[in-house]
Amino acid sequence: MIQKLLKPRVVILGSGWAGNTLARRLRKDLFDVRLISPANHFLFTPLLPSTAVGTLEFRAIEEPVRTIPGLGEYYQAKARTLDSEQKFVRCQDVFKGNFFDVKYDYLCIAAGSKTNTFNTPGVAEKEGKEVFFLKHLHHARQIRNRVLECFERATNPNISDFERRRLLSFVVVGGGPTSCEFTAELHDFLKKDVRKWYPDIIDLVKITLVEAGPGILGSFDMVLAEYYLESLREKEIDVRINTAVVGIEDRYMDNKDDDECQLDEGHHHYTVAKLADGDEVPFATLVWSGGLAPVKFFDGACIEMERGRAVVDDYLRLPGEKGRIFALGDCATVKNNSHIATASVAEQQAYYLGDCFNDYYSKLDLLEVEEGEDLPLPGPVYPALMPWAPAEFMNKILCDSSPKFQYKNRGSMAVMGSGGGVADLTHTDLPIVKTKLSGFAAFVIWRTTYLTKQLSWSNMMLIPMYWFKTWVFGRDISRF
Repeated sequence: MIQKLLKPRVVILGSGWAGNTLARRLRKDLFDVRLISPANHFLFTPLLPSTAVGTLEFRAIEEPVRTIPGLGEYYQAKARTLDSEQKFVRCQDVFKGNFFDVKYDYLCIAAGSKTNTFNTPGVAEKEGKEVFFLKHLHHARQIRNRVLECFERATNPNISDFERRRLLSFVVVGGGPTSCEFTAELHDFLKKDVRKWYPDIIDLVKITLVEAGPGILGSFDMVLAEYYLESLREKEIDVRINTAVVGIEDRYMDNKDDDECQLDEGHHHYTVAKLADGDEVPFATLVWSGGLAPVKFFDGACIEMERGRAVVDDYLRLPGEKGRIFALGDCATVKNNSHIATASVAEQQAYYLGDCFNDYYSKLDLLEVEEGEDLPLPGPVYPALMPWAPAEFMNKILCDSSPKFQYKNRGSMAVMGSGGGVADLTHTDLPIVKTKLSGFAAFVIWRTTYLTKQLSWSNMMLIPMYWFKTWVFGRDISRF
């Protein structure tokens, strides 16, 4: 215990790609590492859309925080406020709501982000009822249960044809990889599995993807984005681009006449997505994955923000905090050198910061640092180009080191259900041919890459077992 107290304490906020990777990478013989997060697991987010329809099961894509080797302490709580003068974070536990303080020598903010509703009327009010986000495991579980609920309700012989079609209308908002992958997974689930058990109503199903921008997969090569768009439309998915959802509104229908809609609370209620072009789409399930917003922690912290993200310098330090506070991942943006909020960026920043701590900050004697004095900058660090730990030695061969954080492009991928996808490697820094792939080849690359990046042997075995089960026996349609 005395030895633990003598080590500098590094407190990490968040258990996502940035926080979990950093906590695993820090040397526990040099630092007392403590992690604070409301989620007691790391979520492998690229596979999240698959769990929402049963291609994979939930526990196959998460790793418990407490499996991090040598972790000093873990608190399942939310960070609420920051006192940088006294060097502590005030936290609130997720069970009883009790507050407690955690002192730090170094603070690494990797709190991630939450879904951005852009203050669209009705979205927040109906979240968890007709509207669902897709960012955490409980969101995927909600969506899965809601989809199956809609089909069971649609088989009721007492409902009208209008209501049956509304129950089988699914809307997805957003044109990024998560939205597109979920849309493709949902289509596969409905057409390959649900069709067998609900043959009388499957032809009433409608899937609508709404994107406010000029196209989907905006960060991908235009040819690949167009290929993905046309493939969705070939699946009879209604893709609407240059169209924003401007509101989620209630409508009331006279039961005597399905075509008579009134704002009369005495009549049957249903929900519509109101679009910017004036059109309205009745639905029972809407999945909103349209942007990122800062978590509440930043509301009470005096931290410079830019477009909802904490501003850091080239060393991932918060300005004016004397080198004691860092921010990384989705919640941070490097000043004058911003990167898209992706898992790859977060992971590379965690690798960089972990090496800075292990190789340089560990050599500082904080007791000898005068109050108010800036801590020295780190020395050269090699960027994390290779996405697999066993190939990490190649970073020193392929890359130049620098004291500043260096982002390396590993390429972009998006799967398209079973057997399809796109892989954009035109700008990758990996030592491979600069190319772009689509179809089955991209699908194989996507699955191989993410399977080999699992953190445990158990998940590395479970995931292909579930893929095989889905291929041979189909997805489960039980609701519980």
